[in-house]
Amino acid sequence: MRFGVALLLGVLAFSTPAQAKSVKLGFILSTMQEERYQRDKRVFMETAQKLGAKVAFASCNNSEQTQAGEVENLLAQGVDAIVIQPVNGDTASAFVKAAQADGVPVVAYDRLIKNAKIDAYITEDSFRVGQLQAEAAVKFTQGRGNYVILMGQAGHSVAEARTAGVMSVLKKHPDIKIVVKQYHPGWSPNLAMQTTENALTQNKNNIQAVIANNSGMAHGAVQALDEQKLTGKVFVAGADADLAAVRDIVAGKQQFEVQISIQDMAKRAAEVAFAVANKSEWKADSLMNNGKGEVKTVNTPVFAVDRSLIEERIIKTGFHPREAVFGKTAQR
Repeated sequence: MRFGVALLLGVLAFSTPAQAKSVKLGFILSTMQEERYQRDKRVFMETAQKLGAKVAFASCNNSEQTQAGEVENLLAQGVDAIVIQPVNGDTASAFVKAAQADGVPVVAYDRLIKNAKIDAYITEDSFRVGQLQAEAAVKFTQGRGNYVILMGQAGHSVAEARTAGVMSVLKKHPDIKIVVKQYHPGWSPNLAMQTTENALTQNKNNIQAVIANNSGMAHGAVQALDEQKLTGKVFVAGADADLAAVRDIVAGKQQFEVQISIQDMAKRAAEVAFAVANKSEWKADSLMNNGKGEVKTVNTPVFAVDRSLIEERIIKTGFHPREAVFGKTAQR
């Protein structure tokens, strides 16, 4: 993550009291509709269990109103710390105030909660995600052509940071023209498909690259391109390395993904939440200003994935199984 914050190498260290009380952690994801969040939930809960903590989990279908109710519900259950992936980071400060009124520390997960005194922020280097996508796009298109930027939901720090990373690269190439740059509520693949269809229509299929803030929207773009028989001809990049996106790369329909180390992010979120619940010390990688002050931040790594890197980054790391990526008849 950028915005004046350098990615620093660091290792979390914890000092747990000798007689730590039984800990209950709240974990709220904005949605479970995207494939990656099954992994976030599983890793977080497995890590918490190993630490001896219980987890109360909730998801919100990308609804701020639902998230408000779930925060209230988890606080009523007596959680000792709460980890929140905000539906909208600009308005989630109200959740922090509610938690603080109950003496419950708050850890922002994946997306920054702005203008509130939070205890920690666990994220990936989102700015670098966008840079990697744009660098690959520039290479594919030889630094020219019409580009479509599919952004996530407005108010999400990840969408803003990934797009900022993209723009930091593209602005260096005057022969690249951004013909569409659009937010999508709920990071909707269907809306992203519609945006791509409209861009193709308005530009008479003269599109050279589509860069999406996540895998789901990239897949929506691929569907739109497929209808016009343009897959493989138009560069498509996503992020999160969902299985559908990886399979699109194998099929030659998509060229690039950025793999987020969800294993690291969810694991560290559980560890940090356990530490702050026990008032134990822990080490951050960096500090980030969220408008209220400097927030201790853990940055987790991101990795480029194209067809040549699937074996190394996806299969060997166990991110997705070989048969799921290549099919049951896949050979080494």
